Amino acid sequence: MTTAKARFSKFTKTPYFTWFCLCATYIVIIIFTTFGPAEHSLGTHIRIVYLHGAWVWSSLATFFLAGVCGGIGLLTGRKPFHCWSSAFGRTGIILWLTYLPLSLWAMQSNWNGLFLAEPRWRLALIFAISGVLLQVGTGLANEPRLTSALNLGFFITLGIALRSTPNVMHPASPILNSDAWRIQLFFSGLVLLTLLAAWQIARWWYKRERYCTAQ
Repeated sequence: MTTAKARFSKFTKTPYFTWFCLCATYIVIIIFTTFGPAEHSLGTHIRIVYLHGAWVWSSLATFFLAGVCGGIGLLTGRKPFHCWSSAFGRTGIILWLTYLPLSLWAMQSNWNGLFLAEPRWRLALIFAISGVLLQVGTGLANEPRLTSALNLGFFITLGIALRSTPNVMHPASPILNSDAWRIQLFFSGLVLLTLLAAWQIARWWYKRERYCTAQ
């Protein structure tokens, strides 16, 4: 028993444990999504909309954390905040990129077609491309203060763009504005699960940064 406990304790300190936990979290997200409450007009197809929405909210929350940590790092000069800004920024762009195919899937499943001229979709694509370029550039530059400043600027720019971009087919916060408490409760749980996955990815990025681990 002691040997098995020691082995498990040793396993938890390896990189494999991080990936094991992340895979387990994604499996839970998939299972949880399949039990999402159906909706009157969209039926069970609404479940992909739940997942798509949770992915977006988690991505925005991660970009927000990247900006906040970056801002604090710039003000205080403390290394850990620069490190977390970099980790959250990279995690945010991963979630943003993977949200795009989920968005296309939601369009196809619920509206039987792809409306790529939708302003919100074009905005998402533009920020996906610019976000990838930003993260690649900051990774090559390896300058913590620059990374923090750009992550902060990216979040502010994205927030302004989202507020100024009109909705055509994309309704504004349909789940939050819903009167169905079961849907809101389920969606909140799904967001928490995706945030947990985002946290696990961010921790992995944090541990990979040379200037983060060299304390």
